[in-house]
Amino acid sequence: MTTVEPIRNKKDVKKVEKVLEKQGQRDLLLFVTGTNCGLRISDILRLNVSDVRNRTHIQITEKKTGKFKKFPINSKLKPMLEKFTKGRRNDEPLFLSRWGHRLDRVTAYFIIKNACEKAKLQERIGTHSMRKTFGYHHYQQFKDVVILQKIFNHSSPAITLRYIGIEQDEIDYTYNNFVL
Repeated sequence: MTTVEPIRNKKDVKKVEKVLEKQGQRDLLLFVTGTNCGLRISDILRLNVSDVRNRTHIQITEKKTGKFKKFPINSKLKPMLEKFTKGRRNDEPLFLSRWGHRLDRVTAYFIIKNACEKAKLQERIGTHSMRKTFGYHHYQQFKDVVILQKIFNHSSPAITLRYIGIEQDEIDYTYNNFVL
């Protein structure tokens, strides 16, 4: 099984956002939600309009763990969600397919994968890359593995660091800076 990676460079995140912006508001919002909330794709795709409209926080029960999760909608995501949900029914899925059904994970995968290819990223990318990108940059900004461990519901800080690719970064750094 090939594991996917986070997008480590913020400029690359912006490149992907530019590609997705050209594709449409839905695709951009899907990516921005993933990279700014750290949710699994299964939880992003389960969101309804009512889960985000006129809300300060998103509250969900995680599909994988069954655990309750509540977190604030940040200043980047809030105006995007307001615009995206305007004129839509509360009971409809936030992310719809072209045919009016709830977007599925295979389609979401191709949206993200193709955008990253168009942006010329070299990382192994999948939908989980959005969650890992959130974690990687959250850690880089706050250097608090314990809070990130809680956000991700991981059992140890070591698992969280390995999950977001920090462990490999540190190994690479030591190899690149070691000369005998």
